Amino acid sequence: MTDISKTILYSGGHKGTEAEFGKLAEAWNMEEVNISFEGHNAERIRGVKVLKQEELQKGDVSMEIVSKRMNRNYSKTDKIRKVIQTIFHMVNNGHHVIAVGWIQADNTVKGGTGWGVELAKLFNRPLSVYDQDRKGWFSWEDSQWVESTPVITAETFAGTGTRNLSEDGKQALADLFTRSFGPAK
Repeated sequence: MTDISKTILYSGGHKGTEAEFGKLAEAWNMEEVNISFEGHNAERIRGVKVLKQEELQKGDVSMEIVSKRMNRNYSKTDKIRKVIQTIFHMVNNGHHVIAVGWIQADNTVKGGTGWGVELAKLFNRPLSVYDQDRKGWFSWEDSQWVESTPVITAETFAGTGTRNLSEDGKQALADLFTRSFGPAK
């Protein structure tokens, strides 16, 4: 089992999946870092790290590249750009990337969560997604999604996902933490 005292969750603290990751990290007495930016109101405030403009820039990418990689168009607003930039920092700091959402037919994941998933693929990170429609875990292996039962073994991991977390998704996260770290203390 992984040593919780050395394990760090990197997330964004948003409503839904990210807030649930944070609640679980707190219940297991795990360090939690929620990456944010000036003017952003996250649900989780424990372990908030507000990035300065220079730090955000390190995660900057053309919105055309994001749109092409995700097979959809994103508006070019300042806020979505900052969210994309913070997702870079979450994935860059977390060795294992874990998400909850919906895997699409084109192998991307729906919504902003999908950018974190795409970065994990690009960075060749271990990647696990709980698909709320299929009610199961999938890992990205050999350029395809395969059914899996993930366990957190890395000292750092990124937790992200949909704002519309289902009860099944919540239970899948709780089971993941128990499987990885034993019962909450």
